Amino acid sequence: MIVIIPARIALGLAATLSATCLSMAVRAEDASPWQRDAHSAVRLLAGSRSGAVLLGGIAIQLQPGWKTYWRTPGDSGVPPRFDFSRSENVEAVTVLWPAPKKFDDGAGGISLGYKQQVVLPLRIVAKAADRPLTLRADINYAVCEKLCVPVEAHAELAFASVASTEDGALLAALDTVPKPANVGDPNPLAIRGVRREGRTNVLVDVTAPDNKELSLFVEGPTPDWALPVPKLVESGPPGVKHFVFELDGLPPGANPEGATLKLTLIGGDRAYEFNVNLD
Repeated sequence: MIVIIPARIALGLAATLSATCLSMAVRAEDASPWQRDAHSAVRLLAGSRSGAVLLGGIAIQLQPGWKTYWRTPGDSGVPPRFDFSRSENVEAVTVLWPAPKKFDDGAGGISLGYKQQVVLPLRIVAKAADRPLTLRADINYAVCEKLCVPVEAHAELAFASVASTEDGALLAALDTVPKPANVGDPNPLAIRGVRREGRTNVLVDVTAPDNKELSLFVEGPTPDWALPVPKLVESGPPGVKHFVFELDGLPPGANPEGATLKLTLIGGDRAYEFNVNLD
C-alpha cells in the first residue's frame, strides 16, 4: 500500500528531523565519546565558549566497588596524570580537584579519592579567544577494588558551543572544589592555628560544629612529599577539634623548616584549602 503524505506535513517532518539532528550534533560536541575499560569510563566535557578562559571537565565513571584517586592518594594508590600538550590554541590547563573521600586501603592505611563518578573541572586558557580551540588529553589513572589496575585513555574535544549542555554539570562539579581560605578566618568551619610539637609532630586546631564529620589532609610543597593523613586526636572546648600528623615521608634531604604546606579541611558539604608556612 502506498501512503501519500501531504507536502506541508512532509516539510514539517523534515524541519523537525533537521532540528533534532542539529540538536543532537550540538550535544555531541559538548562531550567526547566515552573511553571505556573493564571497570571505568572517561571523557572530556566542554563548557560554553566565551572569552579566553574556558571551563571544561574530565568525567570519570566507576563500576560499583571500584575507586580512583585524588591528586594525593593517601597511604597507598596512584594519583591521576594528565597531558594536554597536543591541544590546539591552548595556553594552559589547570585541573581542579573536588574534595575527596577517605577509604580503607585494605593494608591498615587510608586512601583518598572517589567512587561511583566524579567530574574534575578544568580551567583552560586559550592562546587566542577568537580562534578554534581543541582540547586533547592523554589520561593516565588507576582504578582499584582490592587490586589496582592502570588505565590509559586518549580523548579529544572541540570547544564550539555558545551555550553548552554541560554547563550545569561543570558548575556543580566546580562547587565541590575546596575554596581558598586563610588560617584564622571567622568561618564556622576553619583552621584557627597550626603549630609544631617537638621536632616531628604538627598540631592543627580546627573550629567546626560538633555535629560535622571532619577530615583533614595535608600536602607538601612538591608531589614527592608523602605526608601521612592527619588524625583526629581529641576534642577540645565545644566547637574545637585537634588534628596531628608526623613530619614523615619527606624526600631525602628535604628540610621542613619554613616549608609551605597545603591543608584541605572537609566538613559535611563544605571544604576549604589553606596554605601555611611551617615555622
